[in-house]
Amino acid sequence: MSNRVLSFEKILDVPRAAVWRCWTEPDLIVQWFTPKPWRTVSAELDLRPGGSSLIVMRSPDGQDYPNAGVYLDVVAMEKLVFTDAFTSAWVPSGKAYMTAEVSFSDAGEGKTLYRAQVAHWSDEDCASHAARGFYEGWGKAAEQLVDVARTLA
Repeated sequence: MSNRVLSFEKILDVPRAAVWRCWTEPDLIVQWFTPKPWRTVSAELDLRPGGSSLIVMRSPDGQDYPNAGVYLDVVAMEKLVFTDAFTSAWVPSGKAYMTAEVSFSDAGEGKTLYRAQVAHWSDEDCASHAARGFYEGWGKAAEQLVDVARTLA
């Protein structure tokens, strides 16, 4: 991949099925997706290639940030590929920022290898995402995901 890709990888001490549920069930995604003190206040997911998603994040000062996108690929229990280049169906967004691939694989008894690769449309967008805390944000969100996944049985 190009130099406009930020990558995150971590072994999570929860089963892959629980991690998959956390990424694909709206009532779960709102519990972990946004690093605190931010919150995710709603999630709408049409989990299929070409299906749209809308995740609304809220800042500590109450400002909402809607994030619309489209799934490009969905492989159950293995990966999700999505982009903000489109909003719904194949309607272009105002400004494409990134395409992400999140993958899940078994990493031993009850553990998941969790990987994310986020490709940006420009060098500036990539640098901005890194400077705004990509690694810290994905790390904190992964910890929150584990907390939610541990409640699933």
